[in-house]
Amino acid sequence: MFRTVLLPIDLSDPYSWTKALPAALHMCDGKTGMLHVLTVVPDLGTTVIGKFFEPGFEQQALHSVGTEIGDWVKEHMPDGVNAQSHVMLGRVYEEIISAANQLDVDAIVMGSHSPDLTDYLLGPNAARVVRYAKQSVFVIRGE
Repeated sequence: MFRTVLLPIDLSDPYSWTKALPAALHMCDGKTGMLHVLTVVPDLGTTVIGKFFEPGFEQQALHSVGTEIGDWVKEHMPDGVNAQSHVMLGRVYEEIISAANQLDVDAIVMGSHSPDLTDYLLGPNAARVVRYAKQSVFVIRGE
């Protein structure tokens, strides 16, 4: 078992957590451990598209998503599990790695959908996290 585990999820994609959550709970020491649940809001401010959003859009999105992930944790965590929710802004794989380092987690457990021609073996974010994270990374295949 691991003392601390990071579970990155996409709130809009149940495949990112339906199988990964039970695996993360199994890997995290339920009595003294901590399960960190992370979601990432993509950074739109520096792209060409960003100019089409009102000023303050990212802060509003972070606040809204923060509420959503807090509700998700309350709904999906079994009683007695120490869990904390986090929201970050930026590139998904970079923020997962950054959160893992900042939170000093022992392992990252993340879901990945079955491959298709555009992302054979692993999705692009999972592949980058596996490649660059200093922690152990467990990729759990979804449907």
